[in-house]
Amino acid sequence: MTVELFDESAMRAEICEIGRRHWQREYIAGNDGNISVRLNENEILATPTGVSKGFLTPDMLVVIDREGRVLRGTWKPSSELKMHRAFYDARPDVRAVCHAHPITATGFAVAGISLDRSTLPEVVIRLGRVPLVKYGMPGTDELTQDIIENYVQDYDAFLLANHGVVTVSQTLMDAHHKMETVEHFAKISLVARQLGNENEFPPERVQQLVESRVRYRAQIGSRPLSE
Repeated sequence: MTVELFDESAMRAEICEIGRRHWQREYIAGNDGNISVRLNENEILATPTGVSKGFLTPDMLVVIDREGRVLRGTWKPSSELKMHRAFYDARPDVRAVCHAHPITATGFAVAGISLDRSTLPEVVIRLGRVPLVKYGMPGTDELTQDIIENYVQDYDAFLLANHGVVTVSQTLMDAHHKMETVEHFAKISLVARQLGNENEFPPERVQQLVESRVRYRAQIGSRPLSE
């Protein structure tokens, strides 16, 4: 028996809303970016290729299986959904993935600079740190090789070198909120560096925040799946 994690109709509407938010906030341009949610153990609802995510309609979305085969929908799925499937395979707790190119955070990725300094409590609690992962050709297994081998179990947000940002979560809206947090953190980090200094928390303060992060992740997991 298939256990539904999310209501498909509600998730179609939510993906369209998040696509609109990404476009309005200039996290994407043209046909960039992709969003997906795991409906159940075998079905993934996702954005198609070749369309602006700011102008999605629910009927444009496609449902694929864990092998990437189209189950429902007439649009072609994005080749980068292979990256989403890798997250779902590696992390059973991950039920949603957002990929975008927010300007400031992607600037860090292009410059080869990770967002790994513990300077803001909200960022440490929500994300821990945001590692920079090696460049991989979009649409190939190379894109996620470094993530899966070195980072996937410990982080929920990743800078893709010379590419963009990907965030994962147990809910679709939380994955979107993490994308917002990454970009906000990148903007603050850039300003602090321009001013000449980033004051990091001492180790004992970081540990307190890490302990709060464990509680935060547990709370996300205990919320109704439609939130």
